[in-house]
Amino acid sequence: MAMGNVMAQALPAGLQALDATVEQVRGQFQVPGIAVAVVKDGQVVMARGWGVREQGKPAPVDADTLFAIASNTKAMTATALSVLAQEGKLSLDDKVIDHLPWFRMGDAYVTREMTLRDLLVHRSGLGLGAGDLLFWPTTDYSTREVVQRLANVPLSGGFRERYAYDNILYGVAQLVIEEVSGQSFADFLQQRIFTPAGMAGTRFNADHLQRGDKAAVGHALYDWKDLRTVAPLTWHNNSAAGGVYSSVNDMARWMNVQLAGGRLPGGDARLFDDKRQQQMWSVVTPQAVAEPAVPELAPMKPNFAGYGEGWSLSDYRGQKLVWHTGGWPGMVSRVTLVPEQKLGIVVLTNQEVGAAFNAITYSVLDAMLGAPAHDWVDAYAKAVAKGRSNADEQWDKHVAARVAGSTPSLALAGYAATYRDRWYGDVIVQQQGDALRLRFSRTPMLVGTLEHWQHDTFIVRWDDRSLNADAFVNFALDVDGKVSSARMQAVSSLTDFSFDFQDLDLRRQQP
Repeated sequence: MAMGNVMAQALPAGLQALDATVEQVRGQFQVPGIAVAVVKDGQVVMARGWGVREQGKPAPVDADTLFAIASNTKAMTATALSVLAQEGKLSLDDKVIDHLPWFRMGDAYVTREMTLRDLLVHRSGLGLGAGDLLFWPTTDYSTREVVQRLANVPLSGGFRERYAYDNILYGVAQLVIEEVSGQSFADFLQQRIFTPAGMAGTRFNADHLQRGDKAAVGHALYDWKDLRTVAPLTWHNNSAAGGVYSSVNDMARWMNVQLAGGRLPGGDARLFDDKRQQQMWSVVTPQAVAEPAVPELAPMKPNFAGYGEGWSLSDYRGQKLVWHTGGWPGMVSRVTLVPEQKLGIVVLTNQEVGAAFNAITYSVLDAMLGAPAHDWVDAYAKAVAKGRSNADEQWDKHVAARVAGSTPSLALAGYAATYRDRWYGDVIVQQQGDALRLRFSRTPMLVGTLEHWQHDTFIVRWDDRSLNADAFVNFALDVDGKVSSARMQAVSSLTDFSFDFQDLDLRRQQP
């Protein structure tokens, strides 16, 4: 149903400007297609699309267009655990090793004490995005192999000490759900959540897209400048962290189930009770409240911020917000709930700029809450510009520090070797003619050419220019002048944190 057109006259007065806002966002941030749904008091106020599923092609985005919702999947994983808790099959206070005896972290105390709740709330001691290279971009590891490799992923903080967002522990949660339920995670979501909630079009991940599905195509600014399509990514080995594809029609149903305290449509059945919802929506891990990037974003600065079970928690204009964002190659999104108002907003996009979904979300929040008008498109445009300026400034510092005319210590053949990291595996450097090529052995997309930077530091320029993740590769020599190891770090501060190159400790292997 094309709800946007059918219900246009019934829209609240404040949303009459949404057409213009979305089109302004699409132009400002180069987003080919956007879909938005708003629910209020159990009803769908609006659900519709703007733009196209793929640039240069006529197929329009509508309320049934499927997008990768990425980390908005995390709330579904938390709900799956809540369903099992509701049935008495587990408790969120259970120790992980009680369900997965083979589970190991990099510290024996953390291994012994980690609970199922700890898997959801980003306080494990892992650093930001630690271990993501085990599945981002797509690797050939299985979910169990990814989780087993956690034993060697370094901890950078104390257990339950501070907030640091991770994805990999949701893979552990996935295995717990499968172990306890006796079902695959895909079947559990479909049978226990999607079907009961009426989310008929929602798919487990990109591999589950069906013929006839109207799926959006992701887009990225190649080399930060040229808008082109990107191939679909599949987290077949960590789908619980961010695999699901959905539409705003289905996400409207999802939001209404959440806002109704887990009650399913058309009856008295519930996914979970009020106590479980209260726990999911309560702060477990506090977060520091940062100053807005630019003064124009001051109205959205919260008084508190924290993370619950699969949800971010904060406040806006006196209202508690329960929300999450999702970031994926080519697609980013945001889901925002205002429980006291029974209000929900979802924004799905097929480009990689979060400013787009934030500008729309806050515009709709203001309209629905009767708040003073604010130009969120301009505010987020200025924030994006500042972020790019900061990245340029950082690059200029690298250039200024570079020693002009330096040469590598060794002939290129001296750097060619297999380098092994304890948690990722092998990274291979090979000489091809007069160039060095670098390849991540388990990640087909991570292949590139090493460009000399200075001394024994190179920059790997990935063949796939949509990644926007070129990285410094710094080789270390032993006392005999042979390469012993290598470290990496992203060149740009704009690179997605899931490229956790800095955590790699690459040790040269003897032939």
